[in-house]
Amino acid sequence: MAAVFDLDLETEEGSEGEGEPEFSPAAPSPSPASPFPALASPPQSWPIACQLPFVTLSTPGPSSPAWGEGAWHLPWLLPLGFSQDVCPLAELRAAGLEPVGHYEEVELTESSVNPGPERIGPHCFELLRVLGKGNYGKVFQVRKVQGTNVGRIYAMKVLRKAKIVRNAKDTAHTRAERNILESVKHPFIVELAYAFQTGGKLYLILECLSGGELFTHLEREGIFLEDTACFYLSEITLALGHLHSQGIIYRDLKPENIMLNSQGHIKLTDFGLCKESIHEGAVTHTFCGTIEYMAPEILVRSGHNRAVDWWSLGALMYDMLTGSPPFTAENRKKTMDKIIRGKLELPAYLTPDARDLVKKFLKRNPSQRIGGGPGDAADVQRHPFFRHVNWDDLLARRVDPPFRPSLQSEEDVSQFDSHFTRQTPVDSPDDTALSESANQAFLGFTYVAPSVLDSIKEGFSLQPKLRSPRRLNGSPWTPISPLKFLPFEGFRPSPGPPEPLEPTLRPLLLPPPPLPPPSSTAPLPIRPPSGTKKSKKGRGRPGR
Repeated sequence: MAAVFDLDLETEEGSEGEGEPEFSPAAPSPSPASPFPALASPPQSWPIACQLPFVTLSTPGPSSPAWGEGAWHLPWLLPLGFSQDVCPLAELRAAGLEPVGHYEEVELTESSVNPGPERIGPHCFELLRVLGKGNYGKVFQVRKVQGTNVGRIYAMKVLRKAKIVRNAKDTAHTRAERNILESVKHPFIVELAYAFQTGGKLYLILECLSGGELFTHLEREGIFLEDTACFYLSEITLALGHLHSQGIIYRDLKPENIMLNSQGHIKLTDFGLCKESIHEGAVTHTFCGTIEYMAPEILVRSGHNRAVDWWSLGALMYDMLTGSPPFTAENRKKTMDKIIRGKLELPAYLTPDARDLVKKFLKRNPSQRIGGGPGDAADVQRHPFFRHVNWDDLLARRVDPPFRPSLQSEEDVSQFDSHFTRQTPVDSPDDTALSESANQAFLGFTYVAPSVLDSIKEGFSLQPKLRSPRRLNGSPWTPISPLKFLPFEGFRPSPGPPEPLEPTLRPLLLPPPPLPPPSSTAPLPIRPPSGTKKSKKGRGRPGR
């Protein structure tokens, strides 16, 4: 992507902005009086290419080499002491500026806009622990050791190009996942900090969600109380609504893909099965997802839209409140048959509002399903089950989560599966050479989050924080929810702003335009291998 900018630098002491650049489309600007010898009148604007310690940008050079030999018009990018528009060529070269007489296009990537000498790559991160493994690679806990945000903890997802390029659908979905992570910003969706690549691997640097998977906590507790389930379902509803507003279907909602941050708020992760550009009235036909949470219209391949996410949320709600998904059997075929035509059995201890919401989520006709109409998430939010939720406080994360992970430091991995965390973290050698044509599939993969650049000015608090132990209102194994007998007074807003490690994201008032659709879809993305999770007896999770 080529770009031309005007840069105004305020260099006097006390000037507003303290020398911070302001970018705007290049345009001729009036030239102040020059202290240098008078020269022939220059053209209105001659942008040049400048090499500065912080950034390299190129723009069109002069068409007349005769004038270019004497002086250059400088609408932007002068070091301290060169605030005038016209100066001799010798003075430019003495200051380390070298003009060019042609047009050059420079892609704005992390290598061209990162402050300082930082060039982001695997060498910038120290491997700490293994957090998970999948068919295409690993997920590590890492520490930043070079460049900006040194010392900060991230999760690094490493994907092998050689395995991805074998299938065009895998390639398309890898690209779609990276694009969605870049474009979607929401308090309850995992944040992408960097994306980069080497000859044989792709790297996604994500915020580290030290609270672990919701799956782990659900396995540990067996079932949730209704107020606990209501909290998590409410945050997930806001996240799904935001994705849908941008034409994105999630399609793989399940406890393993919902993680908790250090404060106990949820974050959706793993966007490998998402489908983009599915707006009102559009459908897609890809068979994908996790069987127990999959909507019947996906199974029968009749075409599906965003309503499949509300079926999955209903299956997850049932799982939280009863201990297993609503339709399970000893094998995949029988499970699918139950989803398509089986009878929904609801425990007697569920409150009337919970029973009603589950039934409306699990309507087999998508057009009759709650959330399946034009109102989408707004229809779900209006259901009486959520009557006590203050949605504004929830979005701003001013509501105390029912469970706050007890963590001793930022590096604490006690909430993750020890099957992975006890392994020695090793990023295997990058020894697979791809052809030039194969690497074309990954052009533009590199990304640096704006928040990373902003952190240079704002800074972060990296002190370890002691977390309070878990607070429970009662035994989650109680077969009768207390809400059936006691009025629920809503969630108590927590005092003060969120902690500095997890800044609140301002909700978007208007969604950005939808991303262009990938050419095809892909099978399942990275997730821990089947059989590695220990299933609690009675939870009814076949195959796990």
